[in-house]
Amino acid sequence: MLTGARLFLIAIAAILIVVSTTWLLTRPHQPFSADDPRLTPGNAERGRLVFAASGCASCHASPGQTDRLKLGGDLALASPYGTFRIPNISPDPLAGIGSWSVADLANALVAGVSPSGQHYYPVFPYPSYTAMTLDDIRDLYAFLHTLEPIADRPQPHDLALAFRIRRFVGFWKFLFFHERQSEGLLNGDPVHDRGAYLVEVLAHCAECHSSRNIFGAIKPKTRFAGGVSSEGVGFNPNITPEGIGSWSDNDFVELLKSGKTPDHGYVGWSMADVVRNTSELSDADRVAITRYLKSLPPRPTPHP
Repeated sequence: MLTGARLFLIAIAAILIVVSTTWLLTRPHQPFSADDPRLTPGNAERGRLVFAASGCASCHASPGQTDRLKLGGDLALASPYGTFRIPNISPDPLAGIGSWSVADLANALVAGVSPSGQHYYPVFPYPSYTAMTLDDIRDLYAFLHTLEPIADRPQPHDLALAFRIRRFVGFWKFLFFHERQSEGLLNGDPVHDRGAYLVEVLAHCAECHSSRNIFGAIKPKTRFAGGVSSEGVGFNPNITPEGIGSWSDNDFVELLKSGKTPDHGYVGWSMADVVRNTSELSDADRVAITRYLKSLPPRPTPHP
């Protein structure tokens, strides 16, 4: 028969096990070190295309001005958890990322971890960026460092109390984040597989065109089938063949180039800004995006 003292010791041991396990499961992981020989600055001109494909300016350009390469951040993103403020990623050494190494950028994009070892909130789409190639990260780093330093400091996030503890993001990662893995469906065709990389990783299309669960993670059965916008003010359309199956390849390539839709209208809202990014890509990349999206399994549009 267990005595009170033994029960107390067992309870303490159980608590210690739970705490230590929780600590291990939620700790930030930085896969790259500053002395990693693979991580030297790359080619800035190639990085310009990575920047466009990844839509960096859409979120990080300073609001209230027209230069999309002034990356002072501070865009407000409303969410069910509070308001997120987009950071400054200009090469300013204090307000931006001018003091970052290539490894710092790689850890942010691949692992969702800051140089100081904190989890980033997944409003930053690292669940898609995590499968970026190291060459693209190196090139993006080189391009970002050609831009104008912006000294503006964004406002802090305004989140509900429970979501201010970044360590909790470690639980989210444990459940929903798959480091270095892409959801891309490859088939060996170079055009299709290039499209998979562009759609699933760089352009992170599923981050907007999917529905999410109560934890803010994408519901797999709704991937690309459409979903309520992150701000809750609209519904992003179904871009599987269920939604765009009647479009020709030329229709979709034209949309990515000019924003013109098959019914002679033009995309609006946030998609208009996406088109500003895809219009900078090559025709070959727009064809690759189209081929991949047309190859996806048709999925019914979820109810808003």
